[in-house]
Amino acid sequence: MDIKESDLIDGEIGAHWYYSSKAKAMKHLLSDSLVTGILDVGAGSGFFSRKLISETAAKQLWCVDTGYKKDFDEEVSGKPIYFRRNVELVDADLVLMMDVLEHVDDDVGMLKDYAKKVPRGSHFLISVPAFQFLWSEHDIFLEHKRRYTLSQVEDVVCEAGLKVVNSTYYFGAVFPIAVIARLMNNWLYKGKREARSQLSQHHPVTNKILSVISSFELFFLRRNHLAGLTVFCLAEKL
Repeated sequence: MDIKESDLIDGEIGAHWYYSSKAKAMKHLLSDSLVTGILDVGAGSGFFSRKLISETAAKQLWCVDTGYKKDFDEEVSGKPIYFRRNVELVDADLVLMMDVLEHVDDDVGMLKDYAKKVPRGSHFLISVPAFQFLWSEHDIFLEHKRRYTLSQVEDVVCEAGLKVVNSTYYFGAVFPIAVIARLMNNWLYKGKREARSQLSQHHPVTNKILSVISSFELFFLRRNHLAGLTVFCLAEKL
């Protein structure tokens, strides 16, 4: 997860509807995948992978991020977490890339590089922001290079030599609201103020409503090929 955004939220990041809902979607998409070792690329605080290792049978976790000042180790639920600025070969059967590919110039090259570091049969779970027409100061603030459609993510995955297992949009229920808000914001403020994130702390009632709405999406998560704020793609190294 992006540390820039976590710094904007007061209190426990896991209580925010956006991140708690995304974590639920992540676990839902991985429900059929056996996970023993996790490699979290661009991990930041490791929010998503920490949840996985503490709530699943996964035995060890590598969090990789060039933003770390030094390498260090921790434990969660008695399981080791290795925080590293970079890694070579890793015995992981799941690679997480949660909101990472949109930050790099060569997304295919990055995916190819990490595919070389893990065994055959390893799964990759990728999430990226959806639809370029939603580009806003939010993306500029987070230093994004692009936003994606579902087919564009699939193309990147295939070019990197991986097989698409499932791909889908998420946050479809709030998509219409977000479209109106983003387009209105672009019209009112584009070039008129310093770029900022549109993620914010909500009133507890609003936060709960958004959480419930997003939870209902899990029932048809794998079948939403129409629209959403996020693209998820589960892929496999053959």
